[in-house]
Amino acid sequence: MTPQNTSGEDFQRRFRNALGMFATGITVVTTRTSAGEPIGLTVNSFNSVSLDPPLVVWSLANELPGRALFEGCEYYAINVLAEDQMELSQRFASRLGEKFGGLPFATGVGGAPLLEGCCARFVCRNTVRHPGGDHVVFISEVVDFDLAGERLPLLYFGGAYRQVRA
Repeated sequence: MTPQNTSGEDFQRRFRNALGMFATGITVVTTRTSAGEPIGLTVNSFNSVSLDPPLVVWSLANELPGRALFEGCEYYAINVLAEDQMELSQRFASRLGEKFGGLPFATGVGGAPLLEGCCARFVCRNTVRHPGGDHVVFISEVVDFDLAGERLPLLYFGGAYRQVRA
């Protein structure tokens, strides 16, 4: 490998394309505002960190308008989307409209909104945040979780939604 020139738009596009070769699951991270309104956003930068204590990690772009709300909340949920929930991913990725409008959901620890039909759901305590370039990195303590049996996950790979093939 030859060292890459790390400046310019071409580098960022090629770097993003290279990162896209790593398949990820799709999650929707949800919490509540200080007024109690549910909010959420689509995130594919989610991963496990530790089993003991149970920790997970995800990141959020600095320029997103809801960033301060997620940094300031005490609890949030990480909802791992199932393969038939592409519309839900797109809904929460959009910056328009009321994302929870007409959407049924349960309430977890600390009021965290839990989306229905997901593969898994993790309720996390917002414990550690670190600056990470153009993102904030959240390392979170899992305080509760559930698993939906045989549901397959929605994946993202090469700039497109994908499904697990048996």
